[in-house]
Amino acid sequence: MQELHDAPLAPLTTFRLGGPAARLVTAATDAEVVAAVREADDSGTPLLLIGGGSNLVIGDKGFDGTALRIATRGVERDGTRLELAAGEVWTDAVARSVEAGLAGVECLAGIPGSAGATPIQNVGAYGQEVSSTITEVIAYDRRARETVTLTNAECAFSYRHSRFKADPERYVVLRVRFALEDADGLSAPIRYAEAARALGTEPGGRVPLAAAREAVLKLRAGKGMVLDPEDHDTWSAGSFFTNPILTDAEFAAFHARVRERLGDGAEPPAYPAGEGRTKTSAAWLIDKAGFTKGYGSGPARISTKHTLALTNRGGATTEDLLALAREVVAGVREAFGITLVNEPVTVGVSL
Repeated sequence: MQELHDAPLAPLTTFRLGGPAARLVTAATDAEVVAAVREADDSGTPLLLIGGGSNLVIGDKGFDGTALRIATRGVERDGTRLELAAGEVWTDAVARSVEAGLAGVECLAGIPGSAGATPIQNVGAYGQEVSSTITEVIAYDRRARETVTLTNAECAFSYRHSRFKADPERYVVLRVRFALEDADGLSAPIRYAEAARALGTEPGGRVPLAAAREAVLKLRAGKGMVLDPEDHDTWSAGSFFTNPILTDAEFAAFHARVRERLGDGAEPPAYPAGEGRTKTSAAWLIDKAGFTKGYGSGPARISTKHTLALTNRGGATTEDLLALAREVVAGVREAFGITLVNEPVTVGVSL
């Protein structure tokens, strides 16, 4: 294992923000990951897990403990079954799956981060979620002090949530297993209307796998959601807030606020989210509350391509970013009575 002290963490995050770690350990094998976790637990040392760094907001003071960078590698495929080491780069794994003619994750192309992070957040985009293809997650259980295999059901997946996210101090994901589909070179059914339009098909239709991946990459790039070191719109964590899911009563109150603010004919985005629940759009809320693309005057601003991304324009601090996030949360709450929830994990700070 590689070990560094007073090590910068900002370069390991897509925000390029945050102070140093007292100690940074890089683990290249599952055994090294487990050994580093056990060492921290045995000594009572705070532990921060880092994969691709695409979902982290680290405080300016850094992390006074051990930061463990999971850099494991390994891809195993048996027919339509796929197993990825936690440190595998997710975008590369999607590309390889498409090249192999396997459907099920092609609309998750371009999402930054590591494979091991995908079940934690139940990563999803353009009508797909990893929960629909994950069969098992192999993880180190810090409470039981053993490696365990969790089935899909045991992962308790829901919208941008899982058992791992609900109990972040317990599990360290080591490997993720997927069951994909061989559809003779075609994609899974395209569920997302925007993607279907871009591909010239109806929702539910199938298209060539490579075409689906390329269309999603193009759509994401247009929103600043594909990493590009030269484009400050991608110095972000992607979507900074989750889409609110409201009960019927909450949605009725929200709907009334929308019409009061925007006029009697105004209709907010509304998507079924289970019985008695409706999902609305965080990006729409932010925009209609007055925070448009490019909003801000300091080094942290809303993306010029998408209102849901908060960005580091260069030279920002984490406090700059949090000040902007708090302003957006307060503005949306005042306008519509909804409190936005941040999607990235915060370390040493909070909204």
